[in-house]
Amino acid sequence: MTPRIKLLISCACIAFNAGATVAPQLPQAEQLPLLDLDRFTTVIEHIKNYYVKEVDDSTLFENAIRGMLAGLDPHSAYLDKEEFADLKASTSGKFGGLGIEVTTEDGFIKVISPIDGTPAAKAGMQPGDLIIKIDDTPVKDLSLSDAVDKMRGKPGTDIFLTVVRKSENKPLKLKLTRETINVQSVHSKMLEDGYAYIRISQFQNDTGSDVAKEIKKITNDSKIKLKGLVLDLRNNPGGVLDASVETASVFLDKDKLPYDKVVVFTKGRIAGSQVKERATGKDMIKGAPMVVIVNSGSASAAEIVAGAFQDYKRAIILGTETFGKASVQTVLPLKDQRGLKLTTALYYTPAGRSIQARGIVPDIIVDNVNIPQPKTNTSEDLLIHEVDLQGHIETKASADAATTVATTTQTTATDDKALIFKDYQLYQALNTLKAQQVWGNK
Repeated sequence: MTPRIKLLISCACIAFNAGATVAPQLPQAEQLPLLDLDRFTTVIEHIKNYYVKEVDDSTLFENAIRGMLAGLDPHSAYLDKEEFADLKASTSGKFGGLGIEVTTEDGFIKVISPIDGTPAAKAGMQPGDLIIKIDDTPVKDLSLSDAVDKMRGKPGTDIFLTVVRKSENKPLKLKLTRETINVQSVHSKMLEDGYAYIRISQFQNDTGSDVAKEIKKITNDSKIKLKGLVLDLRNNPGGVLDASVETASVFLDKDKLPYDKVVVFTKGRIAGSQVKERATGKDMIKGAPMVVIVNSGSASAAEIVAGAFQDYKRAIILGTETFGKASVQTVLPLKDQRGLKLTTALYYTPAGRSIQARGIVPDIIVDNVNIPQPKTNTSEDLLIHEVDLQGHIETKASADAATTVATTTQTTATDDKALIFKDYQLYQALNTLKAQQVWGNK
């Protein structure tokens, strides 16, 4: 070991004990592992002496920190200046890139979900896609941060991602154009008279208040009583924990909740990680039936909301099993505008259920199948009826019946086309709300 490296290690040990009147004796289990430290410094020495290219100390130590964090779990990471700035920007809703939430799996980059309206969504990326190549670079065993760095770039530039999808027999090569992404996380509309729809694509700082604004807009604009609401959390990768609690509070009456009004609670190793987040308001839609749609792209904060509604029986959860990310990452600022994203706790539903690596299992399992639209000439059109015979006897009753059948068929086809052929899960969510109206009346 060179004298210079010995000095660095010594300085680190002095800094570790600085500020204490008497340096406490560490328990045996917490003593600094001198053999491991010696191995670490020996590796640095060998790299500096024998590696084919000269590497500066800053690069070596940054890479060492990255590797240390990457070895913990898929969500802990070291953030350099650019990454730290991007993370802060993403929670405010404006950032650059492809608009895709990713993690690592089996050495590849796995898509958790694309964000609505972003290049990833426009290119047709789907939850569960495995990215195996970025442009011409294979990603096998590439670190998550390095893969993300390669996907970043100047807005307007193109990138090609090669993905493996379970439903496809061969890899797909998708072209994406990078954009500066401004994410509006909340959208709403009326599905039918009395039935509202709210879509949350991501939980940002203002998502809770934005949902409340949309509810006020819906209830003020609607001339009839709200009969039910669909909350769409599909392909929602999560986001800010507080925003999920605020969103859940919009639909929960804090004075009528068991489980100590808890929306989510966390458990971790340190005292500060034991947190209970409680509902804070009144139900803004006054108990109107709700259906929450989820899928494998619903993760983290989206699972918090779905889990709370399921435990409190506030909504029927419909769709497919969620992603299963129930870990809390704390961002710890470091010097020189860098940061550390560290998993510090796991979160649980109000009833104490763990979602980690399990996900939320919907009350009603509905795959988002594609219902093909009927062809113009169906087999029924080829059959001959009395009315088709030349010179058939016409009556007023038969003419009225034919008109009624034609009108009903046309109306049904028009209504079905709006949902069943475009979004089967949403179609079934709306049917579930209508069924709840019947149950309620009985």
